[in-house]
Amino acid sequence: MSAAPPRRDALEDALRRTVERHYHHLHPFNLRMHAGGLSREELRRWIVNRYHYQRHIPVKDSLILAKLPTREARRLWIRRIVDQDGSTGGEGGLEAWLRLGEAAGVRREAMEDEDRVLPGVRFAVDAYVNFCRMRPWPEAVAASLTELLAPGLMEDRIAAFGQHYPWVEPGGLDYFRRRVTQGERDAGEALPLVLDAARTPPEQEAAVAAVRFKCRVLWSLLDALDASPGVARRD
Repeated sequence: MSAAPPRRDALEDALRRTVERHYHHLHPFNLRMHAGGLSREELRRWIVNRYHYQRHIPVKDSLILAKLPTREARRLWIRRIVDQDGSTGGEGGLEAWLRLGEAAGVRREAMEDEDRVLPGVRFAVDAYVNFCRMRPWPEAVAASLTELLAPGLMEDRIAAFGQHYPWVEPGGLDYFRRRVTQGERDAGEALPLVLDAARTPPEQEAAVAAVRFKCRVLWSLLDALDASPGVARRD
């Protein structure tokens, strides 16, 4: 089997390095969460605000789906929407996140209450959805490649919740458990789409910039939580 062209290998390396350097696993809020440094109120605020991001995942994926040029690619991508929304009641990632909230003592009504979403979180999520709406599909797909590190983050999160937040009912962690395998699968499907589509230097630079943008979106979500009233500051 012949080796992949150097330019393709270089693009994959650049994408992976960008995620490793800029993904929100390095954000102080995530570091505090995994070290057990969040209060109950802080953790609940994160769950509520992160749900605003979660509920827009199938929206951005629908926008990407409409742009994909082949039925093979669309067959891969439509599964992401079903993963989040489910095919029947009581299924899907959004339902699992609602159960996470309940396990942490947050009522479903509070999760669905848009008035509880911080302005900075709302702004960041809108920016991501609009990016997927306006940019060419290879860039929108590239932005999803933060999933390259998501499985490891989910495993760390499961361990952190078990160790530091035993008051969260274990059954509520199902969202994190399923994303370990789903995230690995999704990244494994999206990466070849980007590598095949981004052939020229400008296209490859745009793909890397898309990943960096998505990392900034995720970082901005946590910045908004860090700056919200009632968050304990730790040096």
